[in-house]
Amino acid sequence: MAKKVVIDENNYYDSVTLMSISKDIKGMEGMTEAVVVMATPHNKELLENVGLLTEEADNASPKDMVVAIEADTDELAEEALNSVTEALEAKASAGGDEDYRPRTLDSALDAMPGANLAIVSVPGDYAKKEAEKALNKGLHVMLFSDNVPVEEEIELKELAAEKGLLLMGPDCGTAVINNKPLAFSNVVSEGNIGLVAASGTGAQEVSTIIDKSGLGVSQVIGTGGRDLSTEVGGREMLKGLKALAADDSTEVIVLVSKPPADEVVKKILAEVDEIDKPVVVNFLGGNEDLFADTKAIYSSNLEEAALKAVALSEGEEYEAKEFTIPEEEVAKIVEEETAKYSDAQKYLRGLYTGGTLCDESMLILADELDALYSNIPLKPEWVLEDNTKSQENTALDLGEDEFTQGRPHPMIEPFTRVERVEVEAEDEEMAILLADVVLGYGSHENPAGELAEAIKEAKEKAEARGGHLTTIVSVCGTANDPQDLEEQTAKLEEVGAIVMPSNAQAARLAAKIVQEIN
Repeated sequence: MAKKVVIDENNYYDSVTLMSISKDIKGMEGMTEAVVVMATPHNKELLENVGLLTEEADNASPKDMVVAIEADTDELAEEALNSVTEALEAKASAGGDEDYRPRTLDSALDAMPGANLAIVSVPGDYAKKEAEKALNKGLHVMLFSDNVPVEEEIELKELAAEKGLLLMGPDCGTAVINNKPLAFSNVVSEGNIGLVAASGTGAQEVSTIIDKSGLGVSQVIGTGGRDLSTEVGGREMLKGLKALAADDSTEVIVLVSKPPADEVVKKILAEVDEIDKPVVVNFLGGNEDLFADTKAIYSSNLEEAALKAVALSEGEEYEAKEFTIPEEEVAKIVEEETAKYSDAQKYLRGLYTGGTLCDESMLILADELDALYSNIPLKPEWVLEDNTKSQENTALDLGEDEFTQGRPHPMIEPFTRVERVEVEAEDEEMAILLADVVLGYGSHENPAGELAEAIKEAKEKAEARGGHLTTIVSVCGTANDPQDLEEQTAKLEEVGAIVMPSNAQAARLAAKIVQEIN
């Protein structure tokens, strides 16, 4: 076995690029391990865990890149190192040699003097410094970086407020500003519905449903997932709410978040009461009683929030529907699917790339199940003992840290979920596989295709045991997304997956099948 570790000093690449290269190199014949990372403390732990942390790598700074290879022979290891170099060179030249690529904020502003927004995506230890620099130069900031201490988040948001600027983040992955999708965002039509969201996939689900309904969005302002915590106090959501209230192009406002602290909800709702525009609010799993005697329009799920906003925009009454497909079609699906199970099949497995989509599904399913185990459980007693092994009915957020350590997020690279589908397929008690597919910028170029192959194999294994696997999927995307919504949906349907119009409807269909099984 041959090991080679090379340090490339002062050569920064983003983690997404390096993770993608690591995956490709590790897939080469004769490779045991391949890790291409910046030398941050966290990544040094990863190198140590796989036995590739050398003294030189341990002494490297976070500005240095580490390429660590373990292969069957020295020749293969050397070939892998050359492949990494070629991949990095290809990345560097992807935009063409004539494109100027500024290396500092100052040089970027010299090249784009009219710029008014900066996206910051650096390791969390350096995020505050870079975000402060941008704010002090009068730029709004989308702070993509995570692992930023909460005290630093508060300081940055206070500075942004002083300067009348947005500080979207930390850990803000989705925004659409002046019809420009940023980071993990979909290509949605321009319209009069504005969003402020503390959830990236929550914002994507709401905005894509609005688009599919024939309308569009004015702005999608991200806040970062921690904004509505007690410590941060909803600073950015309040600022975003006021901004949309003053925005002439916004006529209806939607607020989206996982459950905030009750005291923060009260603060947000008090601000809603001061606004003349209708405000639809979806705080998934939050306390509905807090909405009594306020002007806020409560919604229990993401789809309902989107459709209530659409109805308000069109001056129509919202009509609640469990499904948008005919009830007789739903009944037929349930009857046909449950008739094919073996006696052993009784459990559901949800494998999600979007954390908020996982939350929404669990809230819908929980009423039908004695327990729903998860790595992000609705109740403390439902926490999985071991995240690598499902228990009875289980739903997983595969984008959580325990699944992404040293690997790309499953929206970027679906391998983590494909791998888990293969594991679940060995369980003869699994009857239903529930999943999401998220399209848009930043996401994998063919997420449905990758999942479809895994579904096909899982179904074949279930049939070989004399059973059947029901697969229910929702696709979060629009017709104009780079992956092509229609094509992605077709790939899933070709392997027998049932594709539902929304994440909520997918969970409701699964709940009906669970009812029938029980």
